[in-house]
Amino acid sequence: MADPGVRIALVHALAHSIAPINAEFARAWPEARRMNLLDDSLSADLAASPSGLDERMTGRFLALAGYAIDTGAAAILFTCSAFGPCIDAVARRWPDRPVLKPNEAMIDDAVALARAGARRVALVATFAPTLASMPAEFPGDVEVVPVMVEAAMDALDRGDGATHDRLAAEAVARAVTMPVAAVALSQFSLARAAGAVARATSAPVLTTPGSAVRALRARLFAR
Repeated sequence: MADPGVRIALVHALAHSIAPINAEFARAWPEARRMNLLDDSLSADLAASPSGLDERMTGRFLALAGYAIDTGAAAILFTCSAFGPCIDAVARRWPDRPVLKPNEAMIDDAVALARAGARRVALVATFAPTLASMPAEFPGDVEVVPVMVEAAMDALDRGDGATHDRLAAEAVARAVTMPVAAVALSQFSLARAAGAVARATSAPVLTTPGSAVRALRARLFAR
Protein backbone atom coordinates (compact mmCIF):
# COMPACT_ATOMS: atom_id res chain seq x y z
CA MET A 1 0.00 0.00 0.00
CA ALA A 2 1.25 3.46 -0.87
CA ASP A 3 1.99 6.05 1.78
CA PRO A 4 -0.87 8.59 1.52
CA GLY A 5 1.72 11.35 1.87
CA VAL A 6 3.63 10.37 -1.27
CA ARG A 7 4.81 13.09 -3.64
CA ILE A 8 2.67 13.56 -6.75
CA ALA A 9 4.06 15.57 -9.67
CA LEU A 10 1.51 17.68 -11.52
CA VAL A 11 2.81 18.83 -14.90
CA HIS A 12 0.96 21.75 -16.51
CA ALA A 13 1.01 23.28 -19.97
CA LEU A 14 -1.59 25.91 -19.03
CA ALA A 15 -1.52 28.09 -15.94
CA HIS A 16 -5.30 27.77 -15.74
CA SER A 17 -4.96 24.05 -14.96
CA ILE A 18 -3.13 24.56 -11.68
CA ALA A 19 -5.98 25.78 -9.48
CA PRO A 20 -8.59 23.13 -10.46
CA ILE A 21 -6.38 20.11 -9.85
CA ASN A 22 -4.93 21.46 -6.62
CA ALA A 23 -8.43 22.22 -5.38
CA GLU A 24 -9.49 18.66 -6.14
CA PHE A 25 -6.46 17.22 -4.33
CA ALA A 26 -7.22 19.45 -1.34
CA ARG A 27 -10.79 18.16 -1.31
CA ALA A 28 -10.29 14.47 -2.12
CA TRP A 29 -6.70 13.63 -1.14
CA PRO A 30 -5.23 16.33 1.10
CA GLU A 31 -2.44 14.07 2.42
CA ALA A 32 -0.76 13.88 -0.97
CA ARG A 33 2.32 16.10 -1.30
CA ARG A 34 1.92 17.96 -4.56
CA MET A 35 4.61 19.51 -6.72
CA ASN A 36 3.51 21.72 -9.64
CA LEU A 37 5.63 22.02 -12.78
CA LEU A 38 4.44 24.62 -15.31
CA ASP A 39 5.77 25.11 -18.84
CA ASP A 40 3.24 27.45 -20.40
CA SER A 41 5.15 27.53 -23.69
CA LEU A 42 4.07 23.97 -24.49
CA SER A 43 0.55 24.85 -25.64
CA ALA A 44 1.65 27.91 -27.59
CA ASP A 45 4.44 25.97 -29.29
CA LEU A 46 2.07 23.13 -30.19
CA ALA A 47 -0.48 25.53 -31.66
CA ALA A 48 2.24 27.16 -33.77
CA SER A 49 4.03 23.97 -34.82
CA PRO A 50 3.50 22.66 -38.37
CA SER A 51 4.72 19.22 -37.27
CA GLY A 52 2.45 18.86 -34.25
CA LEU A 53 3.44 16.34 -31.58
CA ASP A 54 6.88 15.59 -32.98
CA GLU A 55 10.01 14.03 -31.43
CA ARG A 56 11.16 17.38 -30.09
CA MET A 57 7.91 17.87 -28.17
CA THR A 58 8.12 14.32 -26.85
CA GLY A 59 11.65 15.03 -25.66
CA ARG A 60 10.42 17.99 -23.66
CA PHE A 61 7.87 15.80 -21.89
CA LEU A 62 10.50 13.19 -21.12
CA ALA A 63 12.73 15.90 -19.66
CA LEU A 64 9.94 17.25 -17.45
CA ALA A 65 9.06 13.75 -16.25
CA GLY A 66 12.68 12.92 -15.57
CA TYR A 67 13.06 16.00 -13.42
CA ALA A 68 9.90 15.12 -11.47
CA ILE A 69 11.07 11.58 -10.84
CA ASP A 70 14.51 12.78 -9.77
CA THR A 71 12.82 14.84 -7.03
CA GLY A 72 11.15 11.70 -5.65
CA ALA A 73 7.73 11.82 -7.31
CA ALA A 74 5.91 8.51 -6.94
CA ALA A 75 3.50 9.31 -9.74
CA ILE A 76 2.98 11.92 -12.46
CA LEU A 77 -0.28 13.48 -13.59
CA PHE A 78 -0.21 15.61 -16.73
CA THR A 79 -2.95 18.22 -16.85
CA CYS A 80 -3.12 19.33 -20.50
CA SER A 81 -5.22 17.13 -22.76
CA ALA A 82 -3.60 17.77 -26.16
CA PHE A 83 -0.37 15.83 -25.62
CA GLY A 84 -1.48 12.19 -25.43
CA PRO A 85 1.32 10.59 -27.50
CA CYS A 86 3.99 12.49 -25.56
CA ILE A 87 2.54 11.25 -22.27
CA ASP A 88 2.42 7.69 -23.65
CA ALA A 89 6.17 8.00 -24.26
CA VAL A 90 6.69 8.99 -20.62
CA ALA A 91 4.68 5.98 -19.45
CA ARG A 92 6.81 3.67 -21.60
CA ARG A 93 10.04 5.18 -20.26
CA TRP A 94 8.97 4.74 -16.60
CA PRO A 95 6.68 1.68 -16.50
CA ASP A 96 7.32 1.17 -12.78
CA ARG A 97 5.22 4.12 -11.64
CA PRO A 98 1.79 5.54 -12.44
CA VAL A 99 1.78 8.10 -15.26
CA LEU A 100 -1.66 9.48 -16.02
CA LYS A 101 -2.91 11.44 -18.98
CA PRO A 102 -5.19 14.23 -17.81
CA ASN A 103 -8.22 12.74 -19.52
CA GLU A 104 -7.48 9.03 -19.09
CA ALA A 105 -9.57 8.46 -15.97
CA MET A 106 -12.40 10.68 -17.17
CA ILE A 107 -12.57 8.74 -20.43
CA ASP A 108 -12.86 5.52 -18.43
CA ASP A 109 -15.72 7.04 -16.42
CA ALA A 110 -17.44 8.36 -19.56
CA VAL A 111 -17.12 5.04 -21.39
CA ALA A 112 -18.63 3.18 -18.43
CA LEU A 113 -21.63 5.53 -18.51
CA ALA A 114 -21.93 5.26 -22.30
CA ARG A 115 -21.90 1.48 -22.28
CA ALA A 116 -24.61 1.48 -19.64
CA GLY A 117 -26.89 3.74 -21.67
CA ALA A 118 -26.72 6.01 -24.70
CA ARG A 119 -23.46 5.16 -26.48
CA ARG A 120 -22.67 8.80 -27.03
CA VAL A 121 -20.50 11.26 -25.09
CA ALA A 122 -20.22 15.02 -25.58
CA LEU A 123 -16.58 16.08 -25.40
CA VAL A 124 -16.13 19.76 -24.55
CA ALA A 125 -12.94 21.76 -25.18
CA THR A 126 -11.74 25.35 -25.32
CA PHE A 127 -8.38 24.42 -26.93
CA ALA A 128 -8.77 23.16 -30.52
CA PRO A 129 -5.84 20.67 -30.52
CA THR A 130 -7.63 18.76 -27.76
CA LEU A 131 -10.47 17.89 -30.13
CA ALA A 132 -7.92 16.89 -32.77
CA SER A 133 -6.24 14.27 -30.59
CA MET A 134 -8.55 13.18 -27.79
CA PRO A 135 -11.52 11.53 -29.61
CA ALA A 136 -9.18 8.76 -30.80
CA GLU A 137 -8.67 7.80 -27.15
CA PHE A 138 -12.30 6.62 -26.91
CA PRO A 139 -13.17 3.06 -27.98
CA GLY A 140 -14.91 2.56 -31.29
CA ASP A 141 -18.25 1.60 -29.77
CA VAL A 142 -18.69 5.05 -28.19
CA GLU A 143 -19.65 8.01 -30.37
CA VAL A 144 -17.89 11.26 -29.47
CA VAL A 145 -19.75 14.52 -30.08
CA PRO A 146 -17.10 17.28 -30.20
CA VAL A 147 -18.05 20.62 -28.65
CA MET A 148 -15.60 23.46 -29.27
CA VAL A 149 -16.18 26.50 -27.03
CA GLU A 150 -14.97 29.46 -29.04
CA ALA A 151 -13.53 32.48 -27.20
CA ALA A 152 -13.80 30.86 -23.77
CA MET A 153 -10.04 30.54 -23.28
CA ASP A 154 -9.59 34.17 -24.27
CA ALA A 155 -12.13 35.15 -21.61
CA LEU A 156 -10.28 33.11 -19.00
CA ASP A 157 -6.99 34.70 -20.03
CA ARG A 158 -8.61 38.09 -19.35
CA GLY A 159 -9.66 36.93 -15.90
CA ASP A 160 -13.33 36.75 -16.89
CA GLY A 161 -14.27 33.36 -15.48
CA ALA A 162 -18.00 34.08 -15.57
CA THR A 163 -17.95 34.57 -19.34
CA HIS A 164 -15.82 31.44 -19.78
CA ASP A 165 -18.36 29.39 -17.85
CA ARG A 166 -21.35 30.92 -19.66
CA LEU A 167 -19.83 30.24 -23.08
CA ALA A 168 -19.17 26.63 -22.15
CA ALA A 169 -22.75 26.11 -21.01
CA GLU A 170 -24.15 27.80 -24.12
CA ALA A 171 -21.96 25.70 -26.42
CA VAL A 172 -23.15 22.48 -24.79
CA ALA A 173 -26.79 23.57 -25.00
CA ARG A 174 -26.38 24.29 -28.74
CA ALA A 175 -24.34 21.24 -29.70
CA VAL A 176 -25.92 18.46 -27.66
CA THR A 177 -29.17 17.92 -29.56
CA MET A 178 -29.40 14.16 -29.00
CA PRO A 179 -29.26 12.20 -25.73
CA VAL A 180 -25.73 11.65 -24.41
CA ALA A 181 -24.56 9.43 -21.59
CA ALA A 182 -22.23 12.11 -20.25
CA VAL A 183 -20.79 15.54 -20.91
CA ALA A 184 -17.02 15.30 -20.51
CA LEU A 185 -15.14 18.54 -19.81
CA SER A 186 -11.86 17.65 -21.46
CA GLN A 187 -9.51 20.22 -19.87
CA PHE A 188 -8.62 20.94 -16.27
CA SER A 189 -9.33 24.60 -16.89
CA LEU A 190 -12.91 23.68 -17.83
CA ALA A 191 -13.66 22.11 -14.46
CA ARG A 192 -14.65 25.51 -13.09
CA ALA A 193 -17.57 25.52 -15.59
CA ALA A 194 -19.04 22.22 -14.38
CA GLY A 195 -21.87 23.86 -12.45
CA ALA A 196 -22.92 26.08 -15.35
CA VAL A 197 -22.73 23.19 -17.80
CA ALA A 198 -24.77 20.95 -15.48
CA ARG A 199 -27.54 23.54 -15.56
CA ALA A 200 -27.54 23.40 -19.37
CA THR A 201 -27.89 19.61 -19.71
CA SER A 202 -29.61 16.70 -18.01
CA ALA A 203 -26.62 14.41 -18.59
CA PRO A 204 -23.96 13.75 -15.94
CA VAL A 205 -21.05 16.18 -16.19
CA LEU A 206 -17.57 14.73 -15.72
CA THR A 207 -14.43 16.73 -14.96
CA THR A 208 -10.84 15.70 -15.50
CA PRO A 209 -9.66 16.66 -11.97
CA GLY A 210 -12.36 14.66 -10.23
CA SER A 211 -11.76 11.50 -12.23
CA ALA A 212 -7.96 11.85 -12.24
CA VAL A 213 -7.48 12.18 -8.49
CA ARG A 214 -9.70 9.19 -7.77
CA ALA A 215 -7.86 7.05 -10.32
CA LEU A 216 -4.38 8.10 -9.28
CA ARG A 217 -5.00 7.39 -5.62
CA ALA A 218 -6.50 4.00 -6.46
CA ARG A 219 -3.46 3.04 -8.54
CA LEU A 220 -0.97 4.03 -5.89
CA PHE A 221 -2.83 2.28 -3.08
CA ALA A 222 -3.11 -0.87 -5.19
CA ARG A 223 0.68 -1.15 -5.50
